[in-house]
Amino acid sequence: MIQLIAFYAFASVVIASAAMVIFSRNPVHSVLWLILAFFNAAGLMVLVGAEFVAMLLVIVYVGAVAVLFLFVVMMLDIDFAELRAGFMKNLPLGILLAIILVCELVLGLGAMRAGSVELGQSISNATPDNVSNIEAMGQLLYTKYIFLFEAAGLILLVAMVGAIVLTNRKRSGVRPQNISDQVKRRPEEATRNAKPEVGKGVSL
Repeated sequence: MIQLIAFYAFASVVIASAAMVIFSRNPVHSVLWLILAFFNAAGLMVLVGAEFVAMLLVIVYVGAVAVLFLFVVMMLDIDFAELRAGFMKNLPLGILLAIILVCELVLGLGAMRAGSVELGQSISNATPDNVSNIEAMGQLLYTKYIFLFEAAGLILLVAMVGAIVLTNRKRSGVRPQNISDQVKRRPEEATRNAKPEVGKGVSL
């Protein structure tokens, strides 16, 4: 009974927060509603026994992607009038995409009611009862697929180093960062007290 109550509670909050992501006028509020949707989706994953997927939702999506969205949105100078004009311009395309998605949902529900399709051998009994799915996945990754796992890590490392090298090139008009000069800088050189007159601002 408590599982059913928790399911409907999590599902209701996910649907409500997803709707608020769309209908919220403030982009920062939309990102915050998105974070709430991720948390409650993680709760749904815990209910079905997928703790690893739940942790991925919280750590990766909430801890990295959603926070990145939040900082980007807060730092952008958003022109809401231009956003509304773009919304009205792309409204027919959005309606067409919404109709296509609704048709796909109806088709998927019909296919689900018609019966499931067996695409491969079922692995529902592959994990013992006394082992959690996270432990079983860890054992599989670090034994059978250890070389593929390490190869994926090396590829990600090379991609990160490549991105740093590509963005660390010298640009005209941009002074490079000098760590030694920053460390040697004294406090009196970093700050300056100014007493501006009323209405005249500060001279830089």
